[in-house]
Amino acid sequence: MTAPYSPQAPAAVVMVRPHAFRSNPDTLADNAFQKSDAAATQADTAAAAHAEVSTMVRQLQDAGVRVHLFEDTGTATPDAVFPNNWFSTHAGGHVAIFPMATPSRQRERRWDIIDGLKQHYRVQDVIDYSGLEQDHAYLEGTGAMVLDHIDRVSYVARSNRADPLALERFCTHFNYEPMLFDAADAGGRAVYHTNVLMCIGTDFAMAGFDLITDAQRRTEVRQRLTENGRALIELTAAQIGEFAGNALELQSRQGRLLALSSRALRALTREQIAALERSVSLLALEVPTIERAGGSVRCMLAGIHLKPRPVQQIASVE
Repeated sequence: MTAPYSPQAPAAVVMVRPHAFRSNPDTLADNAFQKSDAAATQADTAAAAHAEVSTMVRQLQDAGVRVHLFEDTGTATPDAVFPNNWFSTHAGGHVAIFPMATPSRQRERRWDIIDGLKQHYRVQDVIDYSGLEQDHAYLEGTGAMVLDHIDRVSYVARSNRADPLALERFCTHFNYEPMLFDAADAGGRAVYHTNVLMCIGTDFAMAGFDLITDAQRRTEVRQRLTENGRALIELTAAQIGEFAGNALELQSRQGRLLALSSRALRALTREQIAALERSVSLLALEVPTIERAGGSVRCMLAGIHLKPRPVQQIASVE
């Protein structure tokens, strides 16, 4: 029996399969999760990443999640495998296009992907914030923001990839309450994207709360997340370093599941796994090559929160 519909858990995602994947030198300075792999050749790295994405697509589809797969065949967009940073979709037929912090990431925006979504889903409007790049005001999508689609809150760790002005504009247009906070790793470096720190599900939220530097703000974030009865799962800094917070709740035919990497799952305790399994099944995905670029499973998934078009209407459009 399928679980009741939740606006937090999309039943479809966009993924981008890279053909020339590599670690992006433009983003290395502020991404503590990113590692260069001098031992592997560029061809081996690209082939491994291509295989990991292909396997992940099949596993998601086998689990009952709809995947819209697009190919990135160029060499100028090394982070194209992380499409959740440049666009997001929202109930009511709304799409946002985001300002990205580096030129190589700005090149990831693809209107063929937006047009593809319009073919299969009802899209009422597209709000494009990319012009804010001229003012160096960046907001890297649902990497910079972790969205609570139920209580309409946008949780954001302050960084050079999450500008308060851009955040305020997005929240005003899309009806979210902004909750901005500072977060840093053990070395004092600002967390570059909020979605490596926090995951919000329908009935749970897991996060590295201790990485939020201000104690009062930490308490406020905890309280806000539990207002609708969510269980809180506390992640350590070490678990965050293993991408345990970089997960996404999805809706499958069998019920809700949590997509996360095998590395992330290995970092969780038995008690944390048991707490998660009270509301979701766990789908572990092997993406070690992708993770060396500084992102994991959640970064690879752009959730689709749009209403599907009827099948006969799709056929007439195509």
